[in-house]
Amino acid sequence: MIAPIDPRRLAALMVQGVIDGQMLPEVPVPAADPATRAQALRLALATLRNLARADTVLRPHLRHEPAPPVIAALRVGVVAMLDQGEAAHGVVNATVAALKAAPATARAAGLANAVLRKAAAFPGWADLPVQRLPGWLRRRLKGVYGEETLQAIEAAHHRGAALDLTLKPGATPPAGARAIGASWRLDSGVQVSALPGYDSGDWWVQDAAAALPAGMLAVQPGDTVLDLCAAPGGKTMQLAAAGAAVTALDLSEGRLKRLRENLARTGLTAAVVCADILDWAPPAPVDAVLLDAPCSATGTIRRHPDLPMVRKPADVDGLTALQARLIDRALGFLKPGGRLVYCTCSLLPDEGEAQIAAALARHPGLTVATPPQPLGRATPEGGWRTRPDDHEAGIDGFYMALLRRAPA
Repeated sequence: MIAPIDPRRLAALMVQGVIDGQMLPEVPVPAADPATRAQALRLALATLRNLARADTVLRPHLRHEPAPPVIAALRVGVVAMLDQGEAAHGVVNATVAALKAAPATARAAGLANAVLRKAAAFPGWADLPVQRLPGWLRRRLKGVYGEETLQAIEAAHHRGAALDLTLKPGATPPAGARAIGASWRLDSGVQVSALPGYDSGDWWVQDAAAALPAGMLAVQPGDTVLDLCAAPGGKTMQLAAAGAAVTALDLSEGRLKRLRENLARTGLTAAVVCADILDWAPPAPVDAVLLDAPCSATGTIRRHPDLPMVRKPADVDGLTALQARLIDRALGFLKPGGRLVYCTCSLLPDEGEAQIAAALARHPGLTVATPPQPLGRATPEGGWRTRPDDHEAGIDGFYMALLRRAPA
């Protein structure tokens, strides 16, 4: 049996791990029951979206910044009280108890008690500015979108993400779901596995923007399709549900385990291959390829507020070179006249518009003809882009383009 642990303590450990340079899933934390872990994760995500606000509240009450475990606990405490609406006495008592329980932080328990009691009375939480992106990323995006749009993107990041579902053909959406593009949206905070249709595989979780690229391929029953970088499988399931003969390939066996589980739950079929695209080739050319290339994931910050705190400029530079190699490789898998959808969940043109412009220059006879989508906008080189501020409740930022090889 797992020993009880306060979710605020877990959340503080998660926040400290991210500040130290780890993505949330990689942060080591003590084992906890699923409900406690889910509560801690929600609180950690809320804290990461409100770090600057929390520091604004704490700063007047601190002569010096405390040790990392202490400041993490204080930040979580402030967000729990002022953003999540938890009772101040419970938050203060739990934070003090957690600090006392660890020898390295026991001496800070009195400080935490005094500071959090004062912080609980802060009057203007909702009026504080939302979290800004880190300087290097903010400068790049401001140069592309302008300050006004960038502020709207940051506001969308602050609001977080709802729960979007892609339905199998003929399936009924859960009660209360509302249409967004070709997807269905529910408010966040629901337990996914408890929703009607989950056990029967009627739908799967997939952001409304992430569902657009597979639909763009417009596959027909019997089409041979490669889904490259396929895990966790949302696009694979879309293609299989449309009747295509799908081969789903990914480099990570761990991620493919989740893809196989999703296929089994939904009753859909695809051939699953664990391999490196750069070292692998299909036995015969195919009708269509979907390449969801590795990228900076800067379009998903509303779901992953840890990402901008961990990602560095050098990461993007290495990814853009890989993306170009993957496009060239994927084009070689197509039959004459075959089609390729290239997409990334990035807001950076280097990983989107510029990649397609460069691919068209490298491959004479290659054309781009991206059909209009229900969300987002056309781009000058012929692709399509969504931004987090494109919908009142937000969507992920994606780039996508439909390319076609010249006929024989």
